[in-house]
Amino acid sequence: MAGMATEAHAPTDAQGAAARRDRAVRAAVAQGLVGGTDTAPPLVCLLDTDGIRASAAALTSAFAAALPPGTPVLHAFAVKAAPLVPVLRLLADAGLGCEVASPGELALARAAGVGPLRTVLDSPAKTAAELSEALALGIAVNADNRQELERLDALVAASATPPASPIGIRINPQTGAGTIDALSTATATSKFGVPLRDPGARAWLVRAYLDRPWLTRLHTHSGSQGVPLPLIAEGVRELHALAEEINAAAGRRQVDTLDIGGGLPVNFASDAHTPAYEEYVAALRAAAPALFDGSYGLVTEFGRSLLAKHGLVLSRVEYTKTTGARPIALTHAGVQLATRTVYAPAAWPLRILAYDAKGAPKEGDPVAQDIAGPACFAGDLLATARELPRLSPGDLIAVPDTGAYFFTAHYGYNSLPRPAVHGFTATPQGGIRFALARPEQSLAAIVAEAGGDRPDALL
Repeated sequence: MAGMATEAHAPTDAQGAAARRDRAVRAAVAQGLVGGTDTAPPLVCLLDTDGIRASAAALTSAFAAALPPGTPVLHAFAVKAAPLVPVLRLLADAGLGCEVASPGELALARAAGVGPLRTVLDSPAKTAAELSEALALGIAVNADNRQELERLDALVAASATPPASPIGIRINPQTGAGTIDALSTATATSKFGVPLRDPGARAWLVRAYLDRPWLTRLHTHSGSQGVPLPLIAEGVRELHALAEEINAAAGRRQVDTLDIGGGLPVNFASDAHTPAYEEYVAALRAAAPALFDGSYGLVTEFGRSLLAKHGLVLSRVEYTKTTGARPIALTHAGVQLATRTVYAPAAWPLRILAYDAKGAPKEGDPVAQDIAGPACFAGDLLATARELPRLSPGDLIAVPDTGAYFFTAHYGYNSLPRPAVHGFTATPQGGIRFALARPEQSLAAIVAEAGGDRPDALL
């Protein structure tokens, strides 16, 4: 079984995580968090807090090993990947800040106790009010476009003192797309940033910095899942080269910090954590060696790579049936939790693990079967013709690698409630301790969200 070590070999990180996962499934059933009968919830989501801490440590140590001591580095977690206050607080305790892209995300970061100096505001559509609040708080701001920069000009001019916020401009290096167009942000026509290769854009950027001594940062982000490391590294190389050009024109080190974004892809095919942060750093060092000489402070904005491997959806199999010779397992986990997989299965395939009603890995000859969700449309499928031990009502299916952008970003199809999210930690005695991070959404809350306090408003 995954996670079992021999006398000659210690378990790998992936094996250790798989062993914790199996223990967590058994413990979740034993403690009534999920179960095969109506006495327990049919659906629950779990986060491996030991794994999250390990990912945060891997990120910080990979950069620390490559940079001269004392180089300023802020690793800002992309809040959109897991907008849960306890998660943000856990990551803050592990030394990370927050990258926010909306007033809601900023509110979550502040509720988690993340201070302004450890917060970065990104978004292609910031309002004047959002910009004013960020400057008042001293939060770092990455301006997306020329018109936003003009808004910042007005706000800076209206202030009696220079802005306390570090301010920069996001560039689009226009280096190309990965395999998922929707997540590729460095294409020729991307909506993000100032297009670096458009006619006149580079000269305008240099002039913009020379005219504004308070512009001290540059930012880029080439995309995430589906974008290979060499393409990410090429974008960062373009960013570094532009910073050097601006500083040479200014005759001083005006740009002192480079926000290089995030975007490390995640392996959804196995428990292995690949590519690793060390590989990411190695790719950057090969493309832009001077990035690591200590001349610039660095900001990163990782999200999926920190959380995805540490999330697990557990659902009861409610019914099984055969239609047209195809076995189908009907579960409570579907489009509301795995929206991207349901609508774009080729780009976002997920693994499915089978457990029996007691939470033990299910055994038996594999049978090709569909894993269906509860939503009322035919495409609500987590997997098609997936080879698994034949499932029966009361069994459990587990969906790993869902800690980012899956159950943390609920989709309200059919008014399905947001499921409970529990963090789990392995105890020294070999047990599992759970902590509720988000309660299950009540039916009363769904009604209230749907205008239930004003039923006659449209009569």
